[in-house]
Amino acid sequence: MAKIRRPCQAGVFYAGTAESLKKQIEDCFLHKLGPGKIPETVKKGQRRIIGLICPHAGYMFSGAVAAHAYYKLALDGKPDVVVLFGPNHTGHGSALAVMNEGFWRTPLGDVEVDSEMANRVVRESRIVDIDDSAHRFEHSIELQLPFLQYLYGSEFKIVPICFLMQDLTSAREVGKAVAKVLVEKNGIIIASSDMTHYESKESAERKDKTALEAIETIDEAKLYSIIQSHHVSACGYGPIAALMTAAKILEAKMAKLLCYKTSGDVTGDYSSVVGYAAVCFTK
Repeated sequence: MAKIRRPCQAGVFYAGTAESLKKQIEDCFLHKLGPGKIPETVKKGQRRIIGLICPHAGYMFSGAVAAHAYYKLALDGKPDVVVLFGPNHTGHGSALAVMNEGFWRTPLGDVEVDSEMANRVVRESRIVDIDDSAHRFEHSIELQLPFLQYLYGSEFKIVPICFLMQDLTSAREVGKAVAKVLVEKNGIIIASSDMTHYESKESAERKDKTALEAIETIDEAKLYSIIQSHHVSACGYGPIAALMTAAKILEAKMAKLLCYKTSGDVTGDYSSVVGYAAVCFTK
C-alpha cells in the first residue's frame, strides 16, 4: 500500500473540491492583484527558472500573489521534479524533515514523492531526517501543490522538505545538498514563505522591502542580518536561504521580485497585515 499524505487544508485555506479549486486558481490568475490572465502552459520551454518564492496563506489572501510566480513557471516549460521547502509551523517532527515515499493528495489528485531524490538529499546533507510526522499538519508546502497540479496534472514528482530549524548554517547545508542532487535534473525549487506578520501596512512594507532587496542580491548572509536587525517576521527565511544557496550553485544570474502585496490590499484593513511576495530566480 502506497503511503498517502492527505490534505489538511482542503476546504480551509483553499477550495475543497476539484471543480471549485480549479475555478479558485483561475480566479487567482485573473484577480486584479494577480497577473490578469490565465497562462497557457508551455510543456517544452527553455527551463530557465531555477526557483521561486511563493506565499502560503489562504488563496483568498495570497493566491493572487502566488499566481504571479506560477504564471512565470507556466511559460518556462515543465519541470520533472519540484523540491518544496517550507517552514514548520506546527512544531511536529524532526528539525529538518523530508517525506521520502508515497503520494501527496489534494482535490486535484495525487502527486508522487521522488524517493530516489529524497533519499539522495538525506545522504548528501546528513542533517535532513526522513520524517512524515513533520508534514502531516503543515500547510506551507501543501498550498503550492494545487497550483502545480493546475499547470501539470500529476506529471511531476516532489521532494518536500520541512524546516523547523532555520539557522543559516542548516539552510546552507540543505541548499548545497539539493543543488548537488538537482544539477543533472530538470527540476525547480520552491521556497514557501509569507513575509512580515501582523504589523501595520507601512511597517510591513518597509521591512519587507529591505528583506526583498537582500533576496534580489542572492546573498543569504545579508538576508539573515536584515531579518535580525530589522526584526522581520517572515516565517520561511530558512527555506528562502536554502533556495538562495542552491540557486547560486545552479548558476542563477538573477532574482527578481514579481509581486509584493499585503493582506490589507485584499481585505482593506491596513492596521495589521501579512506581507506576501513572489520572487523568481533565473539562469
